[in-house]
Amino acid sequence: MKYKKIIFVCTGNTCRSPMAEAIFLNLEQNSDIIVESRGLVVLFPEPSNPKAVMVLNNYGLTLDGHQSCALTTEEIDQETLILTMTEQQKSTVIEMYGQEDNIYTIKEYIGESGDVTDPYGGTLMDYEDCYIELARLVKKTVYKLGEEETKNDSNRM
Repeated sequence: MKYKKIIFVCTGNTCRSPMAEAIFLNLEQNSDIIVESRGLVVLFPEPSNPKAVMVLNNYGLTLDGHQSCALTTEEIDQETLILTMTEQQKSTVIEMYGQEDNIYTIKEYIGESGDVTDPYGGTLMDYEDCYIELARLVKKTVYKLGEEETKNDSNRM
């Protein structure tokens, strides 16, 4: 296994990254990969955004008990894949932690470009749109990780 842990990162860890974490955990239940979400600007633990919770609940997913948590240097290592929502967040992570390995925007990781728009302060429909985009991106991420795993297994034989 190339990665033992995946950390989805957004600004406050109350919407995009926890939604991505919930989607990933729902899609990939047979994996040994630890999946977490973190924020870059977390001054104190906060629950998930109520609109994010509502949208996830509409899809049968949950963020029960989620509290925002800041990304720490100790969490970044060679076996951890860091997936940010924006180019700016990726740059911030690289600046803060002084290494570039295994740090991508979620779109960059799957071969796309652009940012995942922050629905914060928007309508419930904005959160729904964000969920739909994240569901597609996370699904592609799961496929890519599976392909890498298959490649690694065939290289070992």
